[in-house]
Amino acid sequence: MIVRNRKTNETDISLELELNGRGESEIDSGIGFFDHMLQSLAKHALIDLKLKCKGDLAVDGHHTVEDIGIALGSALNEAIFPAAGIERFADRIAVLDEAAVQCAIDIGGRAFLSWNAPVDGMIGEFDAELTEEFFRALAMNAKISVHIALLRGSNRHHIVEAAFKAFAIALRSAIAPNPRVTGVPSLKGTL
Repeated sequence: MIVRNRKTNETDISLELELNGRGESEIDSGIGFFDHMLQSLAKHALIDLKLKCKGDLAVDGHHTVEDIGIALGSALNEAIFPAAGIERFADRIAVLDEAAVQCAIDIGGRAFLSWNAPVDGMIGEFDAELTEEFFRALAMNAKISVHIALLRGSNRHHIVEAAFKAFAIALRSAIAPNPRVTGVPSLKGTL
């Protein structure tokens, strides 16, 4: 189990991550819809996640969402690497009603986010455009390459939820053990 505590002037985060879990979660970010998205991520990635964040929500949700991405990405990095014996790459699509979102992942030690799923407006107390900020913070701190693209959709709730689910199932597939892979899945011999 990976434990992370991250405290700044804007947020105070405690996080526990079990990479090979059962999809169980206890989430309290202070933003109801974001909690639901993190629960969905844990459920579909089959990771166990406990997370508590006290953030400066009187300002807005930006610091909370981004800092949770930083903390979760850092924990994923520690849990995954050196990434020996895993699939490494995955490309998955998740749908929710009219929305379809694709996510491709490379667990390669190189931080990158390609975001092509523009959403804006509020979903409850969650600013939908912060979805990109979350995934950028997560990818940069996990040191993984993540490509997320909206294939179709019009409902912001459905688009954001499909993005979280697509990421979750791609992550689950990329970190899956492959008995035919010996060592690190790279010609370099390291990631």
